[in-house]
Amino acid sequence: MHDPDSDHPRNEPAVNPLPWSVLALFLVIAAVEIVLTLGERGIAGGPAAIGWRLQVIRDYSFSAEIFDWMRAQGHWPAEHLMRFVTYAFVHGSFTSTAFACVMLLALGKWVGEVTGALSVLFGFFLAVIAGALAYGLFASDGYPLLGAFPGVYGLIGLFTWLLWARLKATGDNQFRAFGLIGVLMALQLVFGVLFGVDQTWIADVTGAITGFVAAPLLVPGGFAALLHRLRRD
Repeated sequence: MHDPDSDHPRNEPAVNPLPWSVLALFLVIAAVEIVLTLGERGIAGGPAAIGWRLQVIRDYSFSAEIFDWMRAQGHWPAEHLMRFVTYAFVHGSFTSTAFACVMLLALGKWVGEVTGALSVLFGFFLAVIAGALAYGLFASDGYPLLGAFPGVYGLIGLFTWLLWARLKATGDNQFRAFGLIGVLMALQLVFGVLFGVDQTWIADVTGAITGFVAAPLLVPGGFAALLHRLRRD
């Protein structure tokens, strides 16, 4: 017999659960930061732990100089190739990690609910790798690339494509979809002027473009809809 109470709104969760991929990314990033922060504060690891963050940055961040060396030598050791991915899980400070995690959770939840958990994972890592590649090719200041922001910007690119598609379907102004990217780029410019400019913005912008361009392949039905539009035009 059907239980009428099963359809009652009180049986629905008050908060929709996070996609598993977003939760997994968050937990890895948070775990790394917790260990490094505990070490810096002398709570774990002893005196040597104070230098853990610098050591991790040295071993796992992405370096344009190392990338140039690999290209020049034609030698691609795994310990350096992994930097294309590992840099996304290392941050320079607790504040940077917290900011990245907040953006990841907010954007990942919204995008994941529309596209699915795997699409979030693929979009994040595509943006991370593409951001590192662009940074390796075009950055010239020698500053190491680290942090989840290129991957988060990849999710922003996915979010922008989804909003762009929705606005197109409703006949609204599609340029409104690019508002979030515009605001974040403006904030990044302000921070750069106030605190010094580095070239990590290259990876962030590349991540956003990658997410936007890859969206038709990651969104269910997106590629078919794109083909339909191209044939119609």
